[in-house]
Amino acid sequence: MAMRNAERTLPAALASLAGQTYRNWELILLDDGSTDGSVAAARRPADSRVTLRADGMHRGLATRLNEAIDLARGKYLARMDADDVCYPERFERQVAFLETHPDVDLLGTGAMVFAGEGAPLGLFPAQARHEEICARPWAGFYLAHPTWIGRLEWFRRHRYDPTVTKAQDQDLLLRAWDSSRYAALVEPLLGYRQEALSLGKVLAGRYFFCRALVRKARATGAPLFAVRGLTGQAAKALVELVTVPTGLGRRILRHRAQPFPEREATRWREVWRRFGGEGS
Repeated sequence: MAMRNAERTLPAALASLAGQTYRNWELILLDDGSTDGSVAAARRPADSRVTLRADGMHRGLATRLNEAIDLARGKYLARMDADDVCYPERFERQVAFLETHPDVDLLGTGAMVFAGEGAPLGLFPAQARHEEICARPWAGFYLAHPTWIGRLEWFRRHRYDPTVTKAQDQDLLLRAWDSSRYAALVEPLLGYRQEALSLGKVLAGRYFFCRALVRKARATGAPLFAVRGLTGQAAKALVELVTVPTGLGRRILRHRAQPFPEREATRWREVWRRFGGEGS
């Protein structure tokens, strides 16, 4: 987990890790130059499984995640963000799947998208099989970054690009999809926080994914691959240029998230009641 100025949300994230039914984990927590009380908040839980690294520098998410890959000692590497919340059975379910599916390199899960103090917005779209996740690689991959757990050896072969400052996950998935095997448990096992959209961040993500498309097309000798992707990204960027500045960003978030049955809302509220209060 990398963090930057996460003092408000970090306690809930840490509480959800401490509450995992799977107990054999270590947390490598990398501070990326926080200027608030994040480092102090990280030191409050007395858990020997948590290792905090804080050098006072702002180096970016990709660089910090590569540091975690180098420091990790386990068979698997899982990640989440400092403003998200794990369901208690997340690690247990994902480890069990990877143990029985040795062909899978990277595994995600479904996620409940939420905002504020736990208000559910919808379900993050998820597909179970590699063929479904990678059906349209030029358009992106529905595999929520904070839900990932994969084999450490895979992460060491496919590292994050430190020059990519947004959409680091999509860049990595695009580079590795045709030589890897992805999967997901489609049920929600993580609460994925999404607040108001930032036009700058959205467009930066589009730019870096377009750059990744061009690189992939050059590497594979398939220019049509890039053309299809660039056309779609341009169309989405035009929509966002109009909607985000006019205050319609929340509608975009709701459109991207799928409706959820009441049982999933009830389940999420139970998770939030258990862990979310730690962050308030």
